Amino acid sequence: MTQTFPGPEHTTGPHLAPPHGGGRRLGVLAVDEGTTGTRAGVVLDSGAAGPVRYRPIKVARPDAHSVEQDPMEIWTATLEVCRQALAEARAEGIEIRALALSTQRATAMLWDRVTGRPLLPAVVWQDRRYAQELLAFEAAWDQVLIGRTGRPVGSRAPFYWAARQLAEHPAVRDAHRAGRLVFGTVDTWLIWQLTGGAVHATTATNACSTGGYLLERHAWDEEWIAHQGFPPELLPRLCADDAGFGTTDPAVLGVRVPIAASMGDQHAALIALGGLAAGHGMCVYGTGAFVDVATGHRPALPRPGISGVLAQPGWRQGTTTQYSLEAYSSTTGSALRWLCDDLGFFTSPQEIGELAGRAEGAPASGAWFIPALVGVRTPDWHPEAAAALGGLTLATGRADVARAVFDGIAHSVCDLIDGVAGTMGAPFRQLRVGGGVSGSDPLMRIQADLTGLPLERVTDSATASLRGTAYLAGVHEGLWSSLTEVVEAQPRGEIFEPATGPDERAERRAWWRELMARHLHPPGRGAAPDGP
Repeated sequence: MTQTFPGPEHTTGPHLAPPHGGGRRLGVLAVDEGTTGTRAGVVLDSGAAGPVRYRPIKVARPDAHSVEQDPMEIWTATLEVCRQALAEARAEGIEIRALALSTQRATAMLWDRVTGRPLLPAVVWQDRRYAQELLAFEAAWDQVLIGRTGRPVGSRAPFYWAARQLAEHPAVRDAHRAGRLVFGTVDTWLIWQLTGGAVHATTATNACSTGGYLLERHAWDEEWIAHQGFPPELLPRLCADDAGFGTTDPAVLGVRVPIAASMGDQHAALIALGGLAAGHGMCVYGTGAFVDVATGHRPALPRPGISGVLAQPGWRQGTTTQYSLEAYSSTTGSALRWLCDDLGFFTSPQEIGELAGRAEGAPASGAWFIPALVGVRTPDWHPEAAAALGGLTLATGRADVARAVFDGIAHSVCDLIDGVAGTMGAPFRQLRVGGGVSGSDPLMRIQADLTGLPLERVTDSATASLRGTAYLAGVHEGLWSSLTEVVEAQPRGEIFEPATGPDERAERRAWWRELMARHLHPPGRGAAPDGP
């Protein structure tokens, strides 16, 4: 759900905007390979993104716990949109100086070095087929890994998946014995394909999501990886995000340009949305909500009592790492889609926004909504939790329910923000927001009131991942002197200021925490607390 509400959109029109000062136009070809689709576009030396080409990608769910994709479909989709973007750049007289990649993280695959063909479907980051087996590692490894990698064992493990495929599939085992087996995440696969098989590498922001990256050493955690049964000789070369990954093979893409940067998609978005200094963060509202914040040049490790907040490299530039924290909620736009498409309570997310806007400033109706459709992660981990709608009476109207839905979403995002801030040990200094659901003004006003922070809704969040990795590549190639130069040159967005005071804010947040406590740990069938 990337365009849930009408709001700020990318409006460059059919032609790419000229750079500052005119003259020769330079650009970076940027690829954003997401879970459900691949996009490519040219980011000019003004920092603006031109028209974006898109192709959807299928996601297969062969059973309740498995999520898979076809690596060849990922590659052919990437190739198609890149060729389209390059053709447009040529027609506009734009010189492409580099290629940059942002990719979905922790989706892994195995392929044959000689044929270049995948041996199995890719296992997607949402896959949970080995979650129960991974539970056996938690007691001995969780605290060790939190201190070393910034995250616990968790419910997904690409290395464990690969080890199981080696044990169970003769074709994989034979390729390994013959020295032909290649392992990697999506970034590794695309770099390998784009360079004609010359480069087998990954980056800090992609490696961290595998659970095998040593935060402070920029190295693989070979002890943990080997414990899962994964052969260390299959590990990709570990690089900085702007290390330079060879050049594109002209036989593949039609041009030879340096691959100058490769990043995980949320990390790239953090750069584009201005998370360049400690305390500067972002929230992207899409199907779920991601909250990320830069924490400086030392990692802020997860803290006891706060679940679901992960430490990771925000990005690694040369030999310097800017660290970050991340928390995620699965049900933001998906909750709105469920209420509209599955239950038919509303005709569209836009209608929810319009109705919620009518209820703004009105006395609380007592209605409440907990959007825990796939459990709760932060501040407490309750995977079994369910969503709930309550506090309804004969006086409850549709506008009251719509307002309750927005309140529940905003409170859930506040839980992420509070969890990240608590882990960081400091409040956010800046928070920029984007994503399709952020296009709702009523939701953003509610969110600002509950956070107590001014929220800046960026003007072009749809291309944040494209632009962030292109900015890193452009600095590497000399288009800009620094990330700060290009990020701060972008147009400012709309600001939503808090309209409530600290006492009311504290009361509303305390009410929500009590509601959540009763929902997650019901003493019986007690009633929810009175409305805020």
